[in-house]
Amino acid sequence: MSEKSFAPWNIGRFICTLVFFETVPFLGNFGWIRQVLARESTQPIAQNQLQENTMTSERRIFDFIQPSEDLLKVWGALDDVVMGGVSESQFQLMPGAAVFTGNVSIANSGGFASVRTRNFQPPLNLSGYAGIALRVRGDGKRYKFFIRTDDRWDGVGYAYSFDTTPATWLTIKIPFSDVTPVARAKTASNAPAIAPEQIYSFQLMLSKFEYDGALNPQFSPGRFSLEIESISAYR
Repeated sequence: MSEKSFAPWNIGRFICTLVFFETVPFLGNFGWIRQVLARESTQPIAQNQLQENTMTSERRIFDFIQPSEDLLKVWGALDDVVMGGVSESQFQLMPGAAVFTGNVSIANSGGFASVRTRNFQPPLNLSGYAGIALRVRGDGKRYKFFIRTDDRWDGVGYAYSFDTTPATWLTIKIPFSDVTPVARAKTASNAPAIAPEQIYSFQLMLSKFEYDGALNPQFSPGRFSLEIESISAYR
C-alpha cells in the first residue's frame, strides 16, 4: 500500500473514541452511541479499582496476569481514525496477559495504532519511584510508551521507545529521567520535566514515526501484537 493510498474512513469509530475518552461528552446523549458504548464497556472507573500491589521496591499498577473485566473500562483504543486514518487496534484480556493487537495502515496518511487509559482520578502519585517497568512479549516491532502528567486530551506526553524480540518476554525499564516530552510526534523542548507525583494516563503505541519526522526503523504496516503482563513503578 503506497503512502498516498486511501481507504474509507469510519466516522462511527471516530465518535466512539471521542466519547470513550470524554473529549466531547455531550455526544453520549445520542441513543445509538449509548448502545455502542454499552457493548464496549466504557463506563468510568475509579482509581481505587485499578489493580495495585505495593511492594518494597515495586508498585504494581496494572496486573494482567489475573485481569479483571473492569480493566476494559480503563483502557481503550486510540488509533489514527482521529486524524482520518484507518488503523484499528483492540485491547484484549487473555489468560495470563493483556494483548494490544490490531492492524496498522498508512492509508489516508495515517500510520499509528494505540491503546490509552482514561484519566486516573485522582492522578497517580509515583514520587519516590525511579520509573515505569513493563513486562511484555512482542513481535519484533518497536513500540512507544507514553506518560501524561496533565488531564488534557491533546497535551504533552512523555514518551519512551522500546524494541521487542519475537516470542520473548522482556522487562522494559523506563526511567523518568529518560523520557522525551513530545506533542504529536514532535519534541516539546520547552516542556517541563516529568512530574511523577501527578500522572494522569498511560498509552502504548505502534507508529511509523519516531520523533520530529524520523521513521520508526522497525515499522511495517499490517498485523501486530504486544502482550502485557504487568505495568509497575520501580525504585
